[in-house]
Formats: sequence, structure tokens, C-alpha cells
Amino acid sequence: MDLGIAGRKAIVCASSRGLGRACAKALAEAGCEVVINGRDRDRLAATAAELRKAGGKIVEVVADVGSPEGQKALFAACPEPDILVNNNAGPPFRDFRELDRQKMIDGVIGNMIVAIELIQKAIGPMTAKKFGRIVNITSGSVKMPLVGLDLSSGARAGLTAFLAGVARSVAASNVTINSLLPGAFETDRFRGHIEATAKTKGISREAAFEERIGGVPARRAGDPDELGAACAFLCSAHAGYITGQNLLMDGGVFPGAF
Repeated sequence: MDLGIAGRKAIVCASSRGLGRACAKALAEAGCEVVINGRDRDRLAATAAELRKAGGKIVEVVADVGSPEGQKALFAACPEPDILVNNNAGPPFRDFRELDRQKMIDGVIGNMIVAIELIQKAIGPMTAKKFGRIVNITSGSVKMPLVGLDLSSGARAGLTAFLAGVARSVAASNVTINSLLPGAFETDRFRGHIEATAKTKGISREAAFEERIGGVPARRAGDPDELGAACAFLCSAHAGYITGQNLLMDGGVFPGAF
């Protein structure tokens, strides 16, 4: 399917690896000029080289997307993006009783405020041009909170509620705001969690993996490219009537019908 976004300019945050990289890859394959971002210069350069081999037009920005300087660098590379994919690492697993005020503030900044700040910068030109696609990578824990990820769940749920009204306010300008809610995907973060579980329980990595996947009806972890393809569709010319929505991609874990 031709997504109708060839030549569009996109910023994909935290895209040197994992789900962000998969989104950048899918948008590049759709013909977009993609600004990719990460803090590790070497890793980012390697990702850019791989995406260029696949024919993508890629611009690298080494920056911390959570800092004002990092955001300034992103928008210097792409002042008026047609597409913005918000993505940022979440806080580590931690018992909520271990969270002090500063940890909670940092979590809310990283998983709620940063995305809002980036949208504030992008939304004006999008509405003026009558085209904009914003996709936020949040988490399946927004709908089904997990013990130990309470800060991530709360901050991302706050972002979801905040943007629900914003999405409706710009829909008439052909600007959409949607979120992808991933469950277990084969990423470095997921693999790190599996290894930590194995160490804590004194079991093999394979056993820890099977234990984690045992609760997934699909009986597997997701492929990041699956989420990338969903992101590219939500950014496409065909998705202009989809806004304010949360697409859960968790292999069937969430038990609800709605």
C-alpha cells in the first residue's frame, strides 16, 4: 500500500534502537525524510547507516530529547515536521515505596511533559499546513498497570488523558494524535528485564522468557517491525479519520473487549 507520505518530514525520538528505530525504518521505507535521535553517537551512526542502505533519507541528531537543548537540536534539523513520533525510555522497575519526590518528578517529565513540549513546538506548522501526524509510543500498562511500573503507568496515562482533548481541538486541521501501547516486544529493555528476572529467581534466561511469554495469548514477543508498520499507517494519508485513539499491541494480554 502506498501510504501517501513520500517526501514528508518526520522526527522520531529515541530512534537509535528498539521501537523508535522500527518506526523510523517504516517511515523511511514509506519515502519520508526522517530525523533520528539518540544519545549514543556511535549507535545512532550505525542505525543511520543501516537505514540509508535500505534507501532512506536520514538525518542524525545526537541529543537527549528530554532536555531543552536536545529539543532545540531536533527542531533545528527539522523546523516544521509533518510527522512527530514521541518516544522516551521509561523509569526502571521499582517498588512504589522506593520512589521519592525527585524520582516521581523525573518520571513525569520523561514520560509525559517531554512529549507535550515537543507537540507544542510541532503543532502550529502542522495546523497551518493542514497536515500533521503525531504518534506517541506509550505502554500497554496505560490500560493494564503493572506492579513495579507504577510511575511509568501513571505518567503515560496522564499523557494519554492530556492529549485526548488536544487531539479533538486540531482534528479539523487534518492533524491527528494517536498512541501505540506496546506490550512485550523484542527490545533491549525487554531482554534486560528477562535477564534481571532470571537472576532474581535463579533460573535460566530461557525459563524466564517462557514464564513471561506464558501470559501472552500469542505465545511470543512482538517484532518491533510490527509496531513500526502500525506507526507508519497512523502517520499515513489514509489515517486522517483516526485521532485520539490508543492502539494496544500486546498479543492479546489485555482481557477486555473494549
